Amino acid sequence: MADLFWPGDHRAGAVMSDEAFLAALVEVENAWLAVLVEQAVAPASAAADVTALVDHTDATTIAAGAEKDGNPVTGLVALLRSRTDGGTARWLHRGLTSQDVLDTALMLCLRDALGTLGTQLSAQVRALAGMVAAHRYEPLLTRTLTQPALPGSAGLKFAVWLGAVLDAADTLDCVPAPSVQAGGAAGTLAAATELTGSADAALAMSAALAVKLSLAEALPWHTSRARLTRAGDALVTCCDAWGHIANDVAAGVRAGELTESSGGGSSTMPHKSNPVLTVLLRRAALTAPALGATLHSASAASVDERSDGGWHAEWAALRTLVRTTVVAASQATDLLTGLRFDAARARSNLHAAEGIDAEQRAMAQLADRQPAATYSGAADQLVDAALRRATAYLKEI
Repeated sequence: MADLFWPGDHRAGAVMSDEAFLAALVEVENAWLAVLVEQAVAPASAAADVTALVDHTDATTIAAGAEKDGNPVTGLVALLRSRTDGGTARWLHRGLTSQDVLDTALMLCLRDALGTLGTQLSAQVRALAGMVAAHRYEPLLTRTLTQPALPGSAGLKFAVWLGAVLDAADTLDCVPAPSVQAGGAAGTLAAATELTGSADAALAMSAALAVKLSLAEALPWHTSRARLTRAGDALVTCCDAWGHIANDVAAGVRAGELTESSGGGSSTMPHKSNPVLTVLLRRAALTAPALGATLHSASAASVDERSDGGWHAEWAALRTLVRTTVVAASQATDLLTGLRFDAARARSNLHAAEGIDAEQRAMAQLADRQPAATYSGAADQLVDAALRRATAYLKEI
Protein backbone atom coordinates (compact mmCIF):
# COMPACT_ATOMS: atom_id res chain seq x y z
CA MET A 1 0.00 0.00 0.00
CA ALA A 2 0.95 3.62 -0.40
CA ASP A 3 -0.51 6.75 1.14
CA LEU A 4 0.43 10.22 -0.06
CA PHE A 5 -0.93 11.64 3.18
CA TRP A 6 1.32 9.44 5.33
CA PRO A 7 4.88 9.03 3.97
CA GLY A 8 6.18 5.61 4.96
CA ASP A 9 2.78 3.91 5.09
CA HIS A 10 4.06 1.28 2.65
CA ARG A 11 6.21 -0.09 5.48
CA ALA A 12 3.07 -1.51 7.10
CA GLY A 13 2.35 -3.61 4.02
CA ALA A 14 -0.99 -5.39 4.24
CA VAL A 15 -1.32 -5.00 8.02
CA MET A 16 -4.86 -3.83 8.84
CA SER A 17 -5.49 -2.99 5.19
CA ASP A 18 -8.90 -3.29 3.53
CA GLU A 19 -7.69 -6.45 1.83
CA ALA A 20 -6.43 -7.99 5.07
CA PHE A 21 -9.63 -7.08 6.92
CA LEU A 22 -11.84 -8.53 4.19
CA ALA A 23 -9.77 -11.72 4.13
CA ALA A 24 -10.08 -11.97 7.91
CA LEU A 25 -13.86 -11.56 7.77
CA VAL A 26 -14.08 -14.39 5.24
CA GLU A 27 -11.70 -16.51 7.31
CA VAL A 28 -14.00 -16.20 10.33
CA GLU A 29 -17.07 -17.20 8.32
CA ASN A 30 -15.18 -20.12 6.81
CA ALA A 31 -13.93 -21.34 10.18
CA TRP A 32 -17.38 -21.12 11.78
CA LEU A 33 -18.92 -23.10 8.92
CA ALA A 34 -16.29 -25.78 9.47
CA VAL A 35 -17.08 -25.85 13.20
CA LEU A 36 -20.79 -26.27 12.47
CA VAL A 37 -20.02 -29.29 10.30
CA GLU A 38 -17.39 -30.79 12.59
CA GLN A 39 -19.68 -30.49 15.61
CA ALA A 40 -22.43 -32.23 13.59
CA VAL A 41 -24.68 -29.20 13.86
CA ALA A 42 -24.72 -28.75 10.10
CA PRO A 43 -24.75 -31.73 7.71
CA ALA A 44 -21.55 -32.84 6.01
CA SER A 45 -23.02 -31.66 2.71
CA ALA A 46 -22.77 -28.06 3.95
CA ALA A 47 -18.99 -28.26 4.20
CA ALA A 48 -17.14 -25.90 1.86
CA ASP A 49 -14.07 -23.71 1.70
CA VAL A 50 -15.46 -20.24 1.00
CA THR A 51 -12.18 -18.36 1.30
CA ALA A 52 -11.66 -18.31 -2.47
CA LEU A 53 -15.14 -16.96 -3.20
CA VAL A 54 -14.26 -13.38 -2.28
CA ASP A 55 -11.17 -11.38 -3.15
CA HIS A 56 -9.97 -7.78 -3.05
CA THR A 57 -11.99 -6.87 -6.12
CA ASP A 58 -15.15 -7.30 -4.02
CA ALA A 59 -14.02 -4.83 -1.38
CA THR A 60 -15.51 -1.76 -3.05
CA THR A 61 -18.92 -3.35 -3.46
CA ILE A 62 -19.00 -4.66 0.11
CA ALA A 63 -17.78 -1.33 1.51
CA ALA A 64 -20.42 0.65 -0.39
CA GLY A 65 -23.14 -1.71 0.76
CA ALA A 66 -21.97 -1.50 4.37
CA GLU A 67 -23.57 1.93 4.73
CA LYS A 68 -27.01 0.34 4.42
CA ASP A 69 -26.45 -2.08 7.30
CA GLY A 70 -23.88 -0.15 9.32
CA ASN A 71 -21.16 -2.77 8.88
CA PRO A 72 -19.67 -4.88 6.09
CA VAL A 73 -20.62 -8.31 7.41
CA THR A 74 -24.24 -8.45 6.23
CA GLY A 75 -23.25 -7.70 2.67
CA LEU A 76 -20.38 -10.15 2.82
CA VAL A 77 -22.63 -12.96 4.04
CA ALA A 78 -25.13 -12.23 1.28
CA LEU A 79 -22.35 -12.31 -1.30
CA LEU A 80 -20.97 -15.59 0.02
CA ARG A 81 -24.40 -17.19 0.03
CA SER A 82 -24.96 -16.10 -3.56
CA ARG A 83 -21.76 -17.88 -4.56
CA THR A 84 -22.35 -21.19 -2.77
CA ASP A 85 -24.82 -24.01 -3.25
CA GLY A 86 -28.01 -24.29 -1.24
CA GLY A 87 -26.69 -26.49 1.55
CA THR A 88 -23.70 -24.32 2.28
CA ALA A 89 -25.66 -21.10 1.89
CA ARG A 90 -28.26 -22.32 4.34
CA TRP A 91 -25.73 -22.94 7.14
CA LEU A 92 -23.22 -20.17 6.50
CA HIS A 93 -23.07 -17.67 9.41
CA ARG A 94 -25.79 -19.48 11.40
CA GLY A 95 -25.34 -18.89 15.12
CA LEU A 96 -23.20 -15.79 14.67
CA THR A 97 -24.01 -12.11 14.49
CA SER A 98 -22.22 -9.42 12.49
CA GLN A 99 -20.35 -8.18 15.56
CA ASP A 100 -18.96 -11.65 16.19
CA VAL A 101 -17.47 -11.79 12.73
CA LEU A 102 -16.18 -8.24 12.68
CA ASP A 103 -14.65 -8.30 16.16
CA THR A 104 -12.98 -11.65 15.56
CA ALA A 105 -11.61 -10.40 12.24
CA LEU A 106 -10.20 -7.36 14.04
CA MET A 107 -8.49 -9.72 16.46
CA LEU A 108 -6.92 -11.65 13.58
CA CYS A 109 -5.54 -8.44 12.08
CA LEU A 110 -4.38 -7.20 15.48
CA ARG A 111 -2.60 -10.49 16.23
CA ASP A 112 -0.49 -10.15 13.09
CA ALA A 113 0.36 -6.53 13.91
CA LEU A 114 1.41 -7.34 17.48
CA GLY A 115 3.75 -10.02 16.19
CA THR A 116 5.37 -7.55 13.81
CA LEU A 117 5.82 -5.00 16.59
CA GLY A 118 7.42 -7.56 18.88
CA THR A 119 10.00 -8.36 16.22
CA GLN A 120 10.82 -4.69 15.69
CA LEU A 121 11.15 -3.98 19.42
CA SER A 122 13.57 -6.89 19.79
CA ALA A 123 15.71 -5.47 16.99
CA GLN A 124 15.69 -2.07 18.69
CA VAL A 125 16.74 -3.55 22.03
CA ARG A 126 19.69 -5.24 20.34
CA ALA A 127 20.68 -2.05 18.51
CA LEU A 128 20.46 0.09 21.64
CA ALA A 129 22.35 -2.40 23.78
CA GLY A 130 25.13 -2.27 21.19
CA MET A 131 25.11 1.52 21.23
CA VAL A 132 25.30 1.58 25.03
CA ALA A 133 28.28 -0.77 25.03
CA ALA A 134 30.07 1.03 22.20
CA HIS A 135 29.73 4.54 23.65
CA ARG A 136 29.49 3.80 27.34
CA TYR A 137 32.20 6.19 28.47
CA GLU A 138 32.00 8.84 25.75
CA PRO A 139 31.40 12.24 27.37
CA LEU A 140 28.12 13.95 26.50
CA LEU A 141 26.57 17.14 27.78
CA THR A 142 23.23 16.63 29.49
CA ARG A 143 20.51 19.24 29.02
CA THR A 144 17.48 20.15 31.09
CA LEU A 145 14.76 22.51 29.84
CA THR A 146 16.87 22.95 26.66
CA GLN A 147 19.88 24.31 28.61
CA PRO A 148 23.29 22.78 29.50
CA ALA A 149 22.96 20.87 32.77
CA LEU A 150 25.69 18.45 33.92
CA PRO A 151 28.44 16.29 32.43
CA GLY A 152 27.04 12.97 31.22
CA SER A 153 27.80 10.12 28.88
CA ALA A 154 26.46 8.87 25.60
CA GLY A 155 26.23 5.42 27.15
CA LEU A 156 23.77 6.60 29.78
CA LYS A 157 21.76 8.60 27.24
CA PHE A 158 21.36 5.50 25.10
CA ALA A 159 20.62 3.41 28.20
CA VAL A 160 17.67 5.70 28.96
CA TRP A 161 16.39 5.10 25.41
CA LEU A 162 16.89 1.38 25.94
CA GLY A 163 14.78 1.54 29.10
CA ALA A 164 11.99 3.33 27.22
CA VAL A 165 11.92 0.67 24.51
CA LEU A 166 11.95 -2.10 27.10
CA ASP A 167 9.06 -0.41 28.91
CA ALA A 168 7.13 -0.37 25.63
CA ALA A 169 7.95 -4.04 25.06
CA ASP A 170 6.72 -4.91 28.56
CA THR A 171 3.46 -3.07 27.91
CA LEU A 172 3.02 -4.89 24.61
CA ASP A 173 3.64 -8.24 26.29
CA CYS A 174 0.83 -7.49 28.77
CA VAL A 175 -1.78 -7.03 26.05
CA PRO A 176 -4.35 -9.84 26.34
CA ALA A 177 -3.95 -12.41 23.59
CA PRO A 178 -6.31 -11.60 20.69
CA SER A 179 -9.41 -13.65 21.30
CA VAL A 180 -12.45 -15.02 19.53
CA GLN A 181 -15.90 -13.47 19.79
CA ALA A 182 -18.89 -15.76 19.21
CA GLY A 183 -21.79 -14.59 21.34
CA GLY A 184 -24.58 -14.35 18.79
CA ALA A 185 -27.10 -11.55 18.43
CA ALA A 186 -27.17 -10.44 22.07
CA GLY A 187 -24.00 -12.04 23.37
CA THR A 188 -25.85 -14.93 25.01
CA LEU A 189 -25.05 -17.70 22.48
CA ALA A 190 -28.81 -18.20 22.23
CA ALA A 191 -28.75 -19.16 18.54
CA ALA A 192 -25.87 -21.60 18.97
CA THR A 193 -27.61 -23.09 21.99
CA GLU A 194 -30.81 -23.51 19.99
CA LEU A 195 -28.90 -25.15 17.14
CA THR A 196 -27.05 -27.58 19.39
CA GLY A 197 -29.69 -28.07 22.07
CA SER A 198 -27.11 -27.37 24.79
CA ALA A 199 -25.47 -24.28 26.26
CA ASP A 200 -22.33 -26.30 26.93
CA ALA A 201 -22.23 -27.39 23.30
CA ALA A 202 -22.61 -23.77 22.21
CA LEU A 203 -19.68 -22.77 24.39
CA ALA A 204 -17.69 -25.67 22.97
CA MET A 205 -18.33 -24.33 19.47
CA SER A 206 -16.92 -20.96 20.47
CA ALA A 207 -13.84 -22.71 21.86
CA ALA A 208 -13.50 -24.75 18.67
CA LEU A 209 -13.64 -21.56 16.60
CA ALA A 210 -10.81 -20.10 18.68
CA VAL A 211 -8.68 -23.18 18.06
CA LYS A 212 -9.38 -23.14 14.34
CA LEU A 213 -8.39 -19.46 14.07
CA SER A 214 -5.43 -19.73 16.49
CA LEU A 215 -6.99 -17.14 18.77
CA ALA A 216 -7.49 -17.23 22.51
CA GLU A 217 -10.77 -18.57 23.88
CA ALA A 218 -13.05 -15.97 25.43
CA LEU A 219 -16.59 -15.52 26.64
CA PRO A 220 -18.59 -12.97 24.63
CA TRP A 221 -17.25 -9.43 25.06
CA HIS A 222 -19.57 -7.43 22.80
CA THR A 223 -19.67 -4.29 24.94
CA SER A 224 -16.60 -4.92 27.10
CA ARG A 225 -13.92 -3.34 24.97
CA ALA A 226 -10.82 -3.56 27.16
CA ARG A 227 -9.21 -5.91 24.63
CA LEU A 228 -9.06 -3.02 22.20
CA THR A 229 -8.25 -0.22 24.62
CA ARG A 230 -5.40 -2.19 26.22
CA ALA A 231 -3.96 -2.95 22.82
CA GLY A 232 -4.34 0.68 21.85
CA ASP A 233 -2.61 1.81 25.03
CA ALA A 234 0.33 -0.47 24.25
CA LEU A 235 0.60 0.92 20.73
CA VAL A 236 0.55 4.49 22.03
CA THR A 237 3.21 3.59 24.61
CA CYS A 238 5.45 2.34 21.80
CA CYS A 239 4.96 5.59 19.88
CA ASP A 240 5.65 7.56 23.08
CA ALA A 241 9.00 5.79 23.47
CA TRP A 242 10.00 6.42 19.88
CA GLY A 243 8.86 10.02 20.15
CA HIS A 244 11.11 10.50 23.19
CA ILE A 245 14.05 9.05 21.28
CA ALA A 246 13.25 11.14 18.22
CA ASN A 247 13.14 14.32 20.30
CA ASP A 248 16.57 13.54 21.75
CA VAL A 249 17.92 12.72 18.31
CA ALA A 250 16.58 16.01 16.93
CA ALA A 251 18.35 17.89 19.73
CA GLY A 252 21.52 15.89 19.08
CA VAL A 253 21.35 16.60 15.35
CA ARG A 254 20.98 20.31 16.05
CA ALA A 255 24.06 20.14 18.31
CA GLY A 256 26.04 18.19 15.70
CA GLU A 257 26.38 15.18 18.00
CA LEU A 258 24.08 12.77 16.13
CA THR A 259 23.45 12.07 12.46
CA GLU A 260 20.96 9.83 10.71
CA SER A 261 22.61 7.28 8.44
CA SER A 262 20.84 8.65 5.37
CA GLY A 263 19.17 12.00 5.76
CA GLY A 264 16.49 13.34 3.47
CA GLY A 265 17.01 15.99 0.86
CA SER A 266 15.38 19.34 0.21
CA SER A 267 13.57 20.32 -2.97
CA THR A 268 15.39 23.64 -3.04
CA MET A 269 18.41 23.54 -0.68
CA PRO A 270 21.01 21.03 -1.95
CA HIS A 271 23.12 21.30 1.21
CA LYS A 272 20.39 19.86 3.44
CA SER A 273 20.46 16.37 4.96
CA ASN A 274 17.28 16.35 6.97
CA PRO A 275 16.72 13.88 9.85
CA VAL A 276 13.59 12.56 8.16
CA LEU A 277 13.14 9.38 10.19
CA THR A 278 13.34 11.48 13.33
CA VAL A 279 10.71 13.87 12.00
CA LEU A 280 8.37 11.03 11.00
CA LEU A 281 8.72 9.36 14.39
CA ARG A 282 7.77 12.62 16.07
CA ARG A 283 4.74 12.72 13.75
CA ALA A 284 3.64 9.28 14.97
CA ALA A 285 4.13 10.23 18.61
CA LEU A 286 2.00 13.34 18.12
CA THR A 287 -0.91 11.56 16.42
CA ALA A 288 -1.09 8.18 18.18
CA PRO A 289 -2.46 9.38 21.56
CA ALA A 290 -5.59 10.86 20.00
CA LEU A 291 -6.31 7.57 18.24
CA GLY A 292 -5.90 5.70 21.50
CA ALA A 293 -8.24 8.21 23.14
CA THR A 294 -10.84 7.51 20.46
CA LEU A 295 -10.78 3.83 21.41
CA HIS A 296 -11.37 4.78 25.04
CA SER A 297 -14.20 7.15 24.09
CA ALA A 298 -15.77 4.40 22.02
CA SER A 299 -15.40 1.94 24.88
CA ALA A 300 -16.98 4.38 27.31
CA ALA A 301 -19.91 4.75 24.88
CA SER A 302 -20.69 1.02 25.02
CA VAL A 303 -24.34 0.41 25.79
CA ASP A 304 -26.83 -2.46 25.85
CA GLU A 305 -25.69 -5.62 24.08
CA ARG A 306 -24.36 -3.79 21.03
CA SER A 307 -23.18 -0.22 21.00
CA ASP A 308 -24.90 2.33 18.80
CA GLY A 309 -21.95 4.24 17.39
CA GLY A 310 -19.19 3.53 19.86
CA TRP A 311 -18.50 0.14 18.28
CA HIS A 312 -18.50 1.69 14.83
CA ALA A 313 -16.06 4.42 15.88
CA GLU A 314 -13.42 1.87 16.82
CA TRP A 315 -12.69 0.31 13.47
CA ALA A 316 -10.99 3.12 11.56
CA ALA A 317 -9.28 4.43 14.71
CA LEU A 318 -7.79 1.02 15.43
CA ARG A 319 -6.77 0.52 11.80
CA THR A 320 -5.01 3.89 11.67
CA LEU A 321 -3.34 3.45 15.06
CA VAL A 322 -2.08 -0.02 14.15
CA ARG A 323 -0.66 1.08 10.80
CA THR A 324 0.84 4.22 12.33
CA THR A 325 2.58 2.15 14.99
CA VAL A 326 3.83 -0.55 12.63
CA VAL A 327 5.27 2.11 10.31
CA ALA A 328 6.90 3.93 13.23
CA ALA A 329 8.35 0.66 14.55
CA SER A 330 10.11 0.02 11.26
CA GLN A 331 11.35 3.61 11.06
CA ALA A 332 12.62 3.50 14.64
CA THR A 333 14.58 0.33 13.93
CA ASP A 334 16.17 1.91 10.88
CA LEU A 335 16.98 5.08 12.81
CA LEU A 336 18.65 3.25 15.68
CA THR A 337 20.59 0.75 13.60
CA GLY A 338 22.04 3.54 11.47
CA LEU A 339 22.43 6.38 13.97
CA ARG A 340 25.92 7.88 14.09
CA PHE A 341 27.43 9.50 17.18
CA ASP A 342 30.14 12.16 16.81
CA ALA A 343 32.20 11.72 19.97
CA ALA A 344 34.56 14.59 19.14
CA ARG A 345 31.73 17.06 18.64
CA ALA A 346 30.03 15.89 21.82
CA ARG A 347 33.26 16.37 23.79
CA SER A 348 33.68 19.84 22.31
CA ASN A 349 30.14 20.85 23.24
CA LEU A 350 30.70 19.59 26.78
CA HIS A 351 33.91 21.57 27.19
CA ALA A 352 32.29 24.71 25.79
CA ALA A 353 29.41 24.63 28.27
CA GLU A 354 29.78 27.16 31.06
CA GLY A 355 28.86 26.70 34.68
CA ILE A 356 28.11 22.99 34.55
CA ASP A 357 30.47 22.32 37.47
CA ALA A 358 28.59 24.67 39.81
CA GLU A 359 26.44 21.96 41.38
CA GLN A 360 29.43 19.71 41.96
CA ARG A 361 31.40 22.47 43.66
CA ALA A 362 28.41 23.28 45.89
CA MET A 363 27.95 19.63 46.87
CA ALA A 364 31.66 19.21 47.57
CA GLN A 365 31.66 22.32 49.73
CA LEU A 366 28.71 20.99 51.74
CA ALA A 367 30.55 17.70 52.22
CA ASP A 368 33.75 19.55 53.10
CA ARG A 369 35.85 17.78 50.46
CA GLN A 370 37.54 18.58 47.18
CA PRO A 371 35.43 18.00 44.05
CA ALA A 372 35.99 14.52 42.59
CA ALA A 373 37.71 14.06 39.24
CA THR A 374 34.38 13.17 37.65
CA TYR A 375 30.77 13.99 38.34
CA SER A 376 29.00 11.02 36.85
CA GLY A 377 27.13 9.79 39.93
CA ALA A 378 25.75 6.27 39.54
CA ALA A 379 26.02 6.26 35.75
CA ASP A 380 27.91 2.97 35.68
CA GLN A 381 25.32 1.23 37.81
CA LEU A 382 22.45 2.67 35.77
CA VAL A 383 24.03 1.51 32.54
CA ASP A 384 24.69 -1.94 33.99
CA ALA A 385 21.05 -2.20 35.10
CA ALA A 386 19.78 -1.29 31.64
CA LEU A 387 22.05 -3.82 29.98
CA ARG A 388 21.02 -6.57 32.42
CA ARG A 389 17.40 -5.85 31.69
CA ALA A 390 18.03 -5.98 27.95
CA THR A 391 19.86 -9.29 28.27
CA ALA A 392 17.00 -10.78 30.29
CA TYR A 393 14.44 -9.56 27.77
CA LEU A 394 16.30 -10.98 24.78
CA LYS A 395 16.69 -14.35 26.52
CA GLU A 396 12.93 -14.57 27.08
CA ILE A 397 11.79 -13.93 23.52
